[in-house]
Order: sequence, then structure tokens, then C-alpha cells
Amino acid sequence: MNVLHVDENHPLLIDNLSHAGFKNTEAYSKTLNEVLEMVDQFEGLIIRSRFPINRDFLNRATKLKFIGRVGAGVENIDQKTAQEKGIKLFAAPTGNSNAVGEHTLGLLLSLFNKLHLGNQSIREGNWLREEHRGLELEEKTIGIIGFGTMGKSFAKKLEGFDVKRVVFHDILSINSTKNASQVSLEELQESADVLSIHTPQTPLTIGMIDEKFISKMKNNFWLLNTARGSIVKTKALVEGLRNGNILGSGLDVLEYESTSFENIFLTQQDNPDFSYLMNAKNVLLSPHVAGWTIESHRKLAQIIAEKITSSFNPNHYNIK
Repeated sequence: MNVLHVDENHPLLIDNLSHAGFKNTEAYSKTLNEVLEMVDQFEGLIIRSRFPINRDFLNRATKLKFIGRVGAGVENIDQKTAQEKGIKLFAAPTGNSNAVGEHTLGLLLSLFNKLHLGNQSIREGNWLREEHRGLELEEKTIGIIGFGTMGKSFAKKLEGFDVKRVVFHDILSINSTKNASQVSLEELQESADVLSIHTPQTPLTIGMIDEKFISKMKNNFWLLNTARGSIVKTKALVEGLRNGNILGSGLDVLEYESTSFENIFLTQQDNPDFSYLMNAKNVLLSPHVAGWTIESHRKLAQIIAEKITSSFNPNHYNIK
């Protein structure tokens, strides 16, 4: 089987596929139009986020049998059309779940202890102790929305911090764990001091954290989002930060992200809400790297290779 790689990944992925008998073609620098002209030659496609795999793309990929998305979700793929055409979709949510859990905890601890502000202050020649007095996680209630691999990972990282309670809400009925209890959305909004988002991007979750949602939170709270930027309405977030309903926010993702993430600074330069986030002292930002560690880079490649070779290689070749 011929496999087209349009995004560069850990070399382990190509090595393992080659070892299993797949023929790999790298197209990392080719444009979308160039890829569309050649995609009908391939049975397999490996992507991250460079191109949206829409209906037109899939209609041109006449031989395609599978798509491997080296990441947690497949929202950039037209899943309905893929299913109609019998194209299997592979993702690797467990590949970076530990990284996301650690990053989320890091955002929270940094916000609570004002680490980013203290570091900047010292570098500017100031030694301001009272201004950087922090908070403790002890006796705080942590609310998690979305309790898949990412939400579970974050909950696990909270063990040992003597939090009051970890509660989660999910549209699926999920068994409560030793470190987290499933509750209704209303109960979560009634009790949470910290809200962490770990849902996939779906029609149900896009714009979920809006003015109405925030107004239903009983406590002034801290908001963390390491999931998808589209889930949090930035205008509502900024209003919540302005009026104190939201005490601070740690954001690894932004509503304004596009395929070319760096263009955000050009496309949003006249957006007052974006400018507010850029300058707010109680907002901590990272460039969509929660799941982007040295270790997850390898794990993601390994998992995708295993899924593909298990499904399309009846001999189940040994992989590295």
C-alpha cells in the first residue's frame, strides 16, 4: 500500500510503516493543490493539521483506505464522507494525554503562584514579594468538562494536592474514579473553583463556554483550556475577566487559531478581545503545545503505526 505523508512526524512512523511493507511518500512542502493532484495514487494518508480533509479532497482520493491523524482528534476530517467511502480513520488520543495533563497542571500552578509575573518582575530589577503572594490548590474544587483520556490524565495529576474534590461532567455515563466523581453540569457549575476544558471539538462543544455558561458558575473561578480554542467564546471570556467572574485563565488554544497559527498576530491585530488577552496579567498563554512534548512526539507516531499495521497488515509485523 502507498501512503502519502503531508505533515512531518517522528521518523519512527515512516520506519515502522516501511518495516511492515508500506511504501511511503513525503509531501511536506507541497501545496494543497499539488497534493490534490497526486492523492488519487495513494491508499493511505498521514496528516496532522496542515490541510482540512473535506469532501472535495476525499472525492479526489479515489483509492484511499485509511487516514492516520497524528494527534488526538479528527475534527479536521469530513468524517461523514469518510464513513460513506469506507475510509478508516485513526487518531492517537492516548499518545499525548499525559503531556496534556501535565501542561494543564502547569498552567494552573503557574497562575495560582504568579510564576510568570514574578519571573518578569525580577528580570526588570524588582523584588516584589507581597505582590506575588500565591494561592494553594488545597481545599479547592476542580471541575473538568470532558472525561476522556485528557480529562482523566489531568485528574490523575491532581492526586496528592489535597484538593477538596475533583468533579467532572461528560455527555457519556462514565464510571467515577478514585480521584474524580461524575456530576451533572449544574452541580459542577455550583461547586467548581477551577474549570478545565478537555472536550473534543463537536457541534455540541463549539462556543459552549459563553456568557450564559459563565453566568451560571456560582463561584468566581479560574478557567483552563487545553482542548480546542473554538470551545471558549473569547468575548465572553474577556467580559468574565473584566468583571471578576473569571479570576484568571490558562489558555493553550485560542478561538482565533487557523491552519497557520502564526498568522493570528496579523489577522487579529485590530481585535480588542485578542489585545486584552495579550496584555492581561491574569492570563497565561501557550502556543498550542500542551500535547507537544519530546515524549508525545514519539508516542503519537508509534500508536498510529500500530493501528495502521494492525488493521491493514494481516501478518502483524513486529514494529519497533
